[in-house]
Amino acid sequence: MKDLAVLKHVGVVSLAKITALIGLVIGLIVGIWYGIFFAAFLAAVPGFHPLRDPGGIAIAVLGLVLGAVGGFVCGAVMAFLYNVFAARVGGVQVDLA
Repeated sequence: MKDLAVLKHVGVVSLAKITALIGLVIGLIVGIWYGIFFAAFLAAVPGFHPLRDPGGIAIAVLGLVLGAVGGFVCGAVMAFLYNVFAARVGGVQVDLA
């Protein structure tokens, strides 16, 4: 059997940055999707003009920002918890080849 390396510690900020980027991409996709639907529903409101009242664009930007911030926070919490638990029960075994 091949020797496996044990992942004993995860850099908190390192993982948080990666999960922030993943959250940013997912937030962009979801934000655009919700923005389109929001703008479509607002189009039925009398007096709404999509170029003057950018509700759909605001939803898309909000999804982008919340996805990145949420990803960063979740990644930091997961890395911290991994480090706490790995110190007590051992880390994950990985094949680095």
